[in-house]
This record gives sequence, structure tokens and C-alpha cells, in this order.
Amino acid sequence: MFEHLVAPAGPYAAIRVVPSTGSTNADLVAAAPTTPDRTVLIAEAQSAGQGRRGRSWVSSGGGLYLSVLLRPDVPPARLPWITLLTGLALVRATAWAGVTATLKWPNDLLIDDAKVAGVLAETTTGAVVVGVGLNTAPLPPGVQPGAGGLPPTSLAEAGARVTDRFAVAEVLLAELAALESEWRAAHGLPGALLAEYREHSATIGRDVRVELTGRELLGAAEDVLEDGTLVVRDREGTSHTVSAGDVVHLRVR
Repeated sequence: MFEHLVAPAGPYAAIRVVPSTGSTNADLVAAAPTTPDRTVLIAEAQSAGQGRRGRSWVSSGGGLYLSVLLRPDVPPARLPWITLLTGLALVRATAWAGVTATLKWPNDLLIDDAKVAGVLAETTTGAVVVGVGLNTAPLPPGVQPGAGGLPPTSLAEAGARVTDRFAVAEVLLAELAALESEWRAAHGLPGALLAEYREHSATIGRDVRVELTGRELLGAAEDVLEDGTLVVRDREGTSHTVSAGDVVHLRVR
């Protein structure tokens, strides 16, 4: 399955690069029983990329598509932070590339309210696989808005200084390793990383619609808590904690 292998690579057990695959996440989930901690798979193109809630998308090239298999020895209730940590790594990497990005809870990277990247974490036996899809090159014509109506963008379209996907991948993986090591050493508690996440959140302080199973929650996003949940105060003044759901940022009228 893997056509190019660099191993070991700094803090990672292996970094594998393939010209194309269906989904880097699906490949690592399938290979999880025999795959070591901190293994990376990068594809130059995907034909069956995955998003939240089973959504599919095709990534034919011009972007960075990678997944990382992790085996953190932390309580299961703290594993959702892996998605948020990966978002922070993306913020740091895009800042290095020359653009300022923010985070839409729980898994989107935004530049000026347009989506430039998404994160998907999946648990499997004894491991978590976290995947990233980051638009680096100019997008082809006709790319449609994603879930929640977010328009798409890319590093190139946002005026980034660096758009080479492998250069960005190197920085992204270094930042993710640093963040995840700090979090892992704290047994899954975010510590100072929570303040960093709040600083870069595009959701806190926004009016939002949270699409939950069978219902929706309208209100103001107030905070992200230590366990990674989002606090939303509804229009009657009651605060709710949300652990999973699609968040739509509502426009200011």
C-alpha cells in the first residue's frame, strides 16, 4: 500500500507518502493493529476522503492530506482534545506560512470565515487516527461551500508566503508532536493549551446554531471547557455543554 517510506522521522515512528489512496484515515484505521504509535500517512491525492458524520469528499490534488495514528495513554474521556490539538497545530503551521487562521469548534480551520482545513479524529482499537485536509494551492473552479455554508479557500488564495504542501507538512507535524507530547505528559489535561485554544477560537463569542441529532441549539458560544466541550447559552439564558455537533456561525445582522 505504501510506496515511499521515511522512518524514523524525528518524533514519529514512520512517515509514509503515497501518490494516491482512498482515504488516509481509513488506511491507518485498517492498519491500526500492526501500526506503531506516531505513524504518519500522507497522500498526494484522495478519492474517498472522509468528513464528519460520514460525509465524503474528493481531494484530487493541490492540497495536504495526512493522517497520524496515536496511542496516547490517557483516559478515554480526554481523547476529544486530539482534534483541538490538531487544530492548534494547524494555526501554528499556517502562521509560519504567513497567514492568520482561527478555529471553528470542533474541527475547522478558517481564514476570514472561509474554510481552509478540516480535522477528523477516529478511535479504533487502542489508538486514535487524526486526519487533516488542508487546501494549499489555488482551488479549481466550481468548488462548493461545505457543511454550514462555509466558503472554501486555500493558503495560496489567502496570500500565504509558503504554499508548498510538504514544507507546510513538516512544520505541521513538528507542531503537532510538540502539542501532543505536552498533552500526553499531562495525562490528557490541556493545561496552558486551553488558553491558547481560546485565544484562537473563532467560535467563542459568536452567535451559533449547533446541529445536534434530531434537534438544533441556537444561542451564543460562551467558552470551551477543560474537557473540550463547547458552552452555548441559549436564547432563554440557559447554558448547555456540547460534546459533539455541527456548529454554524450565524452572520451578524
